[in-house]
Amino acid sequence: MKLGCCTTIENAAIAKEAGFDFLECTVVSLVPENDDDFPAILERYQDSGLRVEACNIFLPGSLKITGEHVNISAVERYVEKALLRVKQIGADTVVFGSGGARSLPDGFSREKGEEQIVQFLERVANYSDALGITIVIEPLNQKESNIINSVPEAVRIAKKVNRPSIQVLADFYHMDEENEPLEHLASEKDYIRHIHVADTGRRAPGTGTYPYGRFVSCLSEAGYNGRISIECQWQDFEAEAGAARQFLSSVLYSRKV
Repeated sequence: MKLGCCTTIENAAIAKEAGFDFLECTVVSLVPENDDDFPAILERYQDSGLRVEACNIFLPGSLKITGEHVNISAVERYVEKALLRVKQIGADTVVFGSGGARSLPDGFSREKGEEQIVQFLERVANYSDALGITIVIEPLNQKESNIINSVPEAVRIAKKVNRPSIQVLADFYHMDEENEPLEHLASEKDYIRHIHVADTGRRAPGTGTYPYGRFVSCLSEAGYNGRISIECQWQDFEAEAGAARQFLSSVLYSRKV
C-alpha cells in the first residue's frame, strides 16, 4: 500500500520529507492556456524528486460534459491532450470528480445527464485504455455535484461504460458528508482502485473525529492494498504533512490492511 497526498508540485520536497510515497497533482495544471508553457511545466514535474502517480481535477469547470450545450469536439481535444501529458509525467491514475463540469443544469433530465457522462467516459476510455491510464470515477457530495453521489452509483456508471480503464474511487470525506455506509468499501471492492481521505471539516487526517477504525476495518475486509491519498484543506502544509502521514500510517498498519 502506498500513501500519498494531493498538493502542488511546488510542495514535492516537503511531501517527500514527510514520508509520502507519491504525489497527486491536478490534470488541469498540465494544460495551460498557452501550450508553449508546457515544456517548463513538464520539467518541473520531472525534477520534483517525488513521483506523481495520480492526478485529480480532470476537467476545468468551464468544460461542460452535461447539458444542452456540450462542445464534444472541445472536450475530446482536451481529453486527448490532457491524458498524453498525464502519461508524460509518469502518472497512471486520473480522478474524475470534476463537479463543475459534470453537474446537471437546473431542470435537466438526470437520465440524459447520466447518458452523457457514460458517453464522455466511453470517449475517455478510447485514450486511457491505450495509454494504460486508469480513470477512477469519484462520487462527490451533493453540495459539489448533483450526480454520482455514492460509491454504488459510481460503480453502476463504470459497469455501463464497461471498459478496462474505467473504475471507481472512494473518498472518506464525501462518504461522511453523504452518510454513506463505509461497508460500501467492501461491497463494491471489485471496482475501487483509489482512495481519498481527510478528517472532520475536510482537515488533515488525525485532527478530527472520523471513524478511522471502522474505515480501516472495511478496507481490510475488502482486501484493499492500493494507493491512498490525503485530499484535505491544509492549513499549513509544511507543519501538518508529517503528522498526517504518521497518523494515517499508524491506523492502517496497526490493523495490517
